[in-house]
This record gives sequence, structure tokens and C-alpha cells, in this order.
Amino acid sequence: MAKTDSTGSTWRYRWTYRQNERRQRTYRAAEQAWRRRDEELRRLRAAAADFGRRATADAGLPLELAPGERVHWALPAAQLVELRHTAVLPAPDLSVDPGRPALHHRRPDGVKVTDAGIAVLTDRRLVLLGGRGRRDWAYGKMTGLAHDPAAPVTLIQVLDRRRTSGLLLPAEAAAEFRFTLALAFAEAIEQRGAVLAQLDELIAEHDQTRPFRPAIATPGQARITAAVPGGRRTVAVAVAAALLVPAVLFESDPPVRPGSDVASAATAAPTPVPTARPVLRATPKTTPKANPKATPESRRRTASPTAKRDGLCGAPANPFGYDYCGGSRVRRPDVRVCDFFDCGQDFWAGRGYLVQCRDGAVSLTGGRRDACATHDGLRRTVWA
Repeated sequence: MAKTDSTGSTWRYRWTYRQNERRQRTYRAAEQAWRRRDEELRRLRAAAADFGRRATADAGLPLELAPGERVHWALPAAQLVELRHTAVLPAPDLSVDPGRPALHHRRPDGVKVTDAGIAVLTDRRLVLLGGRGRRDWAYGKMTGLAHDPAAPVTLIQVLDRRRTSGLLLPAEAAAEFRFTLALAFAEAIEQRGAVLAQLDELIAEHDQTRPFRPAIATPGQARITAAVPGGRRTVAVAVAAALLVPAVLFESDPPVRPGSDVASAATAAPTPVPTARPVLRATPKTTPKANPKATPESRRRTASPTAKRDGLCGAPANPFGYDYCGGSRVRRPDVRVCDFFDCGQDFWAGRGYLVQCRDGAVSLTGGRRDACATHDGLRRTVWA
């Protein structure tokens, strides 16, 4: 027998079940994404702390090492690239960014491939053992270093070479190469502690973003719109139709036929003939006369005060003061935001500010290039 509340209805319990299922599903997805990044940050922290202990002086490579030189990393599928034009690269720094998006294996414009071979990172230099010879980039002579943000290309400038060159690596190996290069360069200039401090800061910041377990919804929180099939969207469509149909009827004049009163009024006569008008034209106080030449944009501007009567500009009533009118962006929404707004899937995994998508769901991907990518695109910002 189905459970009922004091009114004898069961829709509140169905809404509660669906709401709790959706909240738990969103929370689990956000928790998994958070744990994956936490594990990656801690793995990099441990690798940075142990850097150099796994280096070997005899890596079995066809490379003659200097006395005391040790190998940290090697990859056989690397390509030597050179810039077609002159450029000035930024000075090498010790920043690490393990949260970069996935790279695509492509060659940027203005870059040409001149050789291929084995890339080797030692504690003193980066070396490419190619088919046409060997190319060295000593850490002590580096004046510029740049990583392409969209392609697995790293460009390097050194004092003893005029042309800017670098490596094109497989996309899946680029992140590990860049991290190892940053550690090797920091170790060469005795600044590995700066990289460790940076990783500690990233771990501390990530700890602050751990998603909270959502509150349990109760039948008493169900709004009346949940009883309508389709929920708030159905109600919104019905309200829009109720507002648009009278406007369409108001703007459309009846057809003029020969012999009608309107046609008679159009001809010259000693006395004016009454013209038949729609009933709505007789009440100018309740329905203002519309300009037939008005554009849809001007009609939207005319209707905008009505949309702001509730003070929320169409946003659902909530105790946080969130609306669609304007104010400050919401980067850390209240943990109960999904009790009042329709949160999208993986809501708490978002890294941005609060926005509403075109399908009505809210997302924490505002300010990103992929904002509302799985919800038909971005519609508007949620303000506080």
C-alpha cells in the first residue's frame, strides 16, 4: 500500500525519493572526482620528495654521461621540433600544474619537425638522441621555457643556440615529462623545496573543496509544482502560453472582407461608419495597445518589469537570496542549494561560479569554456 501524507497524496513521497536519489548520485560523482585529484596530488608530492633517489648512472642508453651525471627519465617516442620564426620565450620557472586538461597530439602552427629519437632527462640536461645527431639543452644555459597549453609541445631557448627548438611528445606522456623537467631544473638550481611547497599549497586548497554530504529531503519540502508532470518546466510553459496567447490575439486584426464594416469605413462617406473592433481594444487600461511594428526585443523590454515583481527575476524562492537579477557571482553556494534549485548531474564537481543552463538545471561551471556543456549550453548567471 502506497504511503500518503495528511492530505492523502503520494506525490510528495515520490518527489522525496527522486530528490534523495539525485542528490546522492551527484554527491558520489563529485566525491569520486575529488578523490581522484587528491590521490594525484599526493602521488606527485611523494614523487617530488623522493626525486633523485631512483636516478641511475647507468640507464643502458646510447648516451655518454658526464662523471656523476644521473638519468631521471627517458622516452623513445619523441620528436625534435623547431620554430619557423624568431620568438622570445618566458624565463623558466618552478610552477607545476597537475590539473591541466588533456592535451591533443597535434603540431601547432609555425612549428616544424626536424628529427625523432629518444628523449632523456638527466640531473644536468635534456637530451634528444635522434637519427641525425644529438641535441642538448643544459639547465644552466636555459633562458626560456614554454609548454603549449593545448598540444604536447615544449619549447626551450638556450644561450649557445639562436634557433628556438624543443620536443613534441605523445600526449599521454607530456604531463609526466613536464613535471619531471620542472623537478630536474629545480634540483639543478637547488630549489626543489619551492616545488614541494607549491604542491603542499595545492593539496591544502584541494582539501577545502571536498564536497559535503547532501541533506536528506523530506516530504514537507516538496513544492506544489512537483505534483505536475514535468514539474516547474511544465508550469513555466503553461504560464508563458497564458501570457502569449492574449498578446497574439491582441496584435492580430480580423481580416477585412468586401462588404464588412471595416471595408465600409475605408470608403468616403458623409458620416463615419462604426468600425468593428476586438473586445480587447475596448479595455485600454488593462491591456495597452501594442505597436504592430514593434520588434520582439522591444516587447521583451516592455515585459521585463513583470518578470522582476518577485524580486528574484524568475529564480525559485530560496533563503540564500540567489536570483537572476544581478549582484555578486556565487562561487561557494550553500550546501542546501539543491533543495531549492534543480542541480545538474556532477554539480559539486564543478569548478566555477553558479549559472543556469538552457535546460533549466544549475551548474557550478560558470566562467569555464565548457560551461553547461551537458545541459544544452549556458543561459544566465545566478547572482547573490
